[in-house]
Amino acid sequence: MSPSSAARARTDALGARVLGPRQRALLAAASIAGAILLWSALSSAGWIDRVLLPSPLEVLDSLFAALRDGSLVRHVNASLLRVLEGFALALVSAVPVGVAMGVSPIVRGTLDPLLELLRPIPPIALIPLAILWFGIEELSKVLIIAYGAFFPILLNTLAGFREVDPVHVRAAQALGARRHHVFRDVVLRSAFPFIVVGARVGMGMAFIVLVAAELIASSAGLGFLITDARYSFRTDQMFLGMAMIGILGLVLNKALLEAERRLLKWKTA
Repeated sequence: MSPSSAARARTDALGARVLGPRQRALLAAASIAGAILLWSALSSAGWIDRVLLPSPLEVLDSLFAALRDGSLVRHVNASLLRVLEGFALALVSAVPVGVAMGVSPIVRGTLDPLLELLRPIPPIALIPLAILWFGIEELSKVLIIAYGAFFPILLNTLAGFREVDPVHVRAAQALGARRHHVFRDVVLRSAFPFIVVGARVGMGMAFIVLVAAELIASSAGLGFLITDARYSFRTDQMFLGMAMIGILGLVLNKALLEAERRLLKWKTA
């Protein structure tokens, strides 16, 4: 590799230097440590009531107590299962619908008005109706989560089809590729990065809807932990619930990034 090409390999499209894995890990550790130190300083300075802003040590004590009695594992398992089920349902429904709308103008013309009518309706507004229809059991929560994650995945899938380069399609056709080969090897591969981005956005939306659903009707879960702690003014448990949601979201986002890296090796190559 020449020096000029090596220099280009170390910069992104805007010319900024690309950080290595070790540098990114150090920056991430420094960022988290700095946030915890600032949190500890604000709590210890006495500027804010300790009841309103507990110290990190108090939250850590709550973590150990919840681990000892098993309540934290129960809440995490309940929330994680709901998120994964709702997200999976949204993924297996939004991607085929997005593909059909991207391929067929008739399907898109038929479904687009209905979906655009439903999309502005927030998932939280549907929670009372879901409880009325399906009760307060798991099905209502999973369906509400799936509804919230559905539209980000669908919109990104459609965006992927709009970004397909017609030159690539014509080149494949000129080389004798059949219609289904063009769809599989050109159109779908071009749209796939957008689908992965939609999945990541949908996962974040799934957590937002999860907490809302558990705040209203649940007997277990991290959202229930937060709202139950509110009634007893246990802000340390509220912070613990929020921290666990952040950790779960981080882990699942990393899993999606790893899946993207493995599935899109051809793109990075």
